[in-house]
Amino acid sequence: MISFDELSVGVEVFTSSRVVTREEVKAYADASGDQNPLHQDDVVARAAGFPGVVAHGMFTMGTLASALLERLGDGATLERLSAQFRSPVFVGETIESGGSVRSLDRESRAAVLDVWVRVDRNGTVEWPIRRGEAQIRFV
Repeated sequence: MISFDELSVGVEVFTSSRVVTREEVKAYADASGDQNPLHQDDVVARAAGFPGVVAHGMFTMGTLASALLERLGDGATLERLSAQFRSPVFVGETIESGGSVRSLDRESRAAVLDVWVRVDRNGTVEWPIRRGEAQIRFV
């Protein structure tokens, strides 16, 4: 956990990594109702030009939100999260998410973070989420 008083502008607040599994992507498809075969069938995904099943963009964003909130703990509320999706994430890839403090409002105890998700593909860094923004309020 991190408290508001520990934050400083420009400081990285968190990084987290995880492997995207087929089971997680299937569970997300079931929960969201998005049963697009790109998210479930390797043959369909390959026919569309991908190397395999593609994770949902919102699955990737949800992973980012989960990592952020785990780091911040119960003393923080995620008020807003926005992101630009730049590249797909594939089953079996390790995604890394993170964020740094862009601004602080001491009076309202709010912080704005620049957040991102990246993946290393054969030595090249791809940015599924390159310029995201999270607004956090601390109690």
